[in-house]
Amino acid sequence: MDDDTLLRYSRHIMLDGLDLDGQERLGQARVLIVGLGGLGSPAAMYLAAAGVGHLRLADHDTVELSNLQRQILHSTSDIGRRKVDAACERLRSLNPEPELEPVATPLDEDSADHLVAGADVVLDGSDNFATRFALNRTCVAAGVPLISGAVIRMQGQLAGFRPDLPDRPCYRCVFPETGDEAETCSDTGVLASLPGVIGSLQATEGLKLIAGLGTPLDSRLLTLDALTLEWRSIGLRRDPSCPVCGDAAGAA
Repeated sequence: MDDDTLLRYSRHIMLDGLDLDGQERLGQARVLIVGLGGLGSPAAMYLAAAGVGHLRLADHDTVELSNLQRQILHSTSDIGRRKVDAACERLRSLNPEPELEPVATPLDEDSADHLVAGADVVLDGSDNFATRFALNRTCVAAGVPLISGAVIRMQGQLAGFRPDLPDRPCYRCVFPETGDEAETCSDTGVLASLPGVIGSLQATEGLKLIAGLGTPLDSRLLTLDALTLEWRSIGLRRDPSCPVCGDAAGAA
């Protein structure tokens, strides 16, 4: 690292347990962020600022005026632009060092394999079950940690899934595929700052996993009631009959 790089990340390097080795691991890491909205905005900004070496940014939407209340990657001048383009411009102004890979095609069963390939960690900030289930299936198959976030109204959720470790639950163990669509912020509303809380924690968990810090969120679901600022932690168990990670999944 040159002097400017050392200065940029100096507050990281002085942390016990992270130091120079951990910062170098961040610089070599590859992270996939799915969704550049309310959750993906703070997650992408903090991962870029922290010096994660490669960020794959996936979102096929364009910026709308109603996004700006919470999607802090984007500005008024970005209305009508692809979110991936607006995001790359903003992130490069924040830190020119990370390699940014914009992906503006929708995520589905066919594209998920390519998106997850090579990633060390996946952050899911999507807003629909079809994407979440497709991403979960691919992460399980590839053995890549998945950090899932969700927000609606005044409620937030954060969960960590570790298919790289044995006998761990996956997203499908917790949320069955019923065919129902997830409620979205456009239907019900969301407090402006709430995605910032959950998205920042997604970034925190990603940094911990990459740098080997502390105890990453594993097989737990955290829920936040922003009205009372109360957190709940729920332990998650693997479902042996899960069609994605269960005992019979490999034979299917």
